[in-house]
Amino acid sequence: MPLLNLAVTLIVIGILLWLVNNYIPMDGKIKSILNAVVVICVVVWLLFAFGILHHSGDIRVPRIG
Repeated sequence: MPLLNLAVTLIVIGILLWLVNNYIPMDGKIKSILNAVVVICVVVWLLFAFGILHHSGDIRVPRIG
C-alpha cells in the first residue's frame, strides 16, 4: 500500500471520528468506547498493512460427518 494512500486513509478516519465526537450527541462513556474501538481497529489495520501481522494463524475446524 503506497504511503500516500495510508496517510489519506488515516486523515479521513481522523476527520470522521472528530465529526462524530463533536456533532453527534452521546454519552461520554459511549464516546470513549467508540474512540477506543476505532483506535484499536486502526492499529490492527496498520499492523497488517506493514506486514507485522500475517494471516498465517488461520483456525482450522474439523468437519463432522
